[in-house]
Amino acid sequence: MTEGSPRRAVVLLSGGLDSATVLAMAREQGHECHCLSLDYGQRHRAELDAAERVAQALGAASHRTITLDLRAFGGSALTDSAIDVPTGGVEAGIPVTYVPARNTIMLSLSLAWAEVLGAQDIHCGVNAVDYSGYPDCRPEYIRAFEAMANLATRAAVEGAKLTLHAPLIALTKAGIIREGVRLGVDYALTVSCYQADDTGRACGVCDACRLRRDGFTAAGVSDPTRYR
Repeated sequence: MTEGSPRRAVVLLSGGLDSATVLAMAREQGHECHCLSLDYGQRHRAELDAAERVAQALGAASHRTITLDLRAFGGSALTDSAIDVPTGGVEAGIPVTYVPARNTIMLSLSLAWAEVLGAQDIHCGVNAVDYSGYPDCRPEYIRAFEAMANLATRAAVEGAKLTLHAPLIALTKAGIIREGVRLGVDYALTVSCYQADDTGRACGVCDACRLRRDGFTAAGVSDPTRYR
């Protein structure tokens, strides 16, 4: 980067509500945002199309989708067709929609790209308030990954320390939506449903749909989600 140019950042972009908000926040901070999505064999593949729309609408400098098929391992309702997505309401504990090591994999890929780009910032949309019990959405996990990243890369060893940003970590879903509305995020472009159809229409009954809908209601914002 030349002196005076925007600070580069990698933004993990799923195509959902949270990551779209994070991208808008990073852009407001003046970052040159390079977005990374992961095609991991998820049921809700319409989110990948949504990620492309969001990246374009919010002015990302680039957007790449990496394919790494986690169906080879399964172990999650999102990667194993033999495991049903729960639709009875959000329950306590770690749900079957947890994908083993998904955030670690995605953050590791973003770390590799950040080093190549000369970026010292990674932004991700993990949330520890309205989350569904995922262990890799906790603040202590984010702190641990950042510490590991600064031990693991040549850039950090040579003095270019990396910062892992999780700006939504302590926000409610309603708070996230209000922040996105302030920043002009068009949530109609996003897909959050765990079992959206090919056109991105949501089921309305999975955990992700319930949390999203309740968030719009609590925020006093009209829900633009297309339900089937």
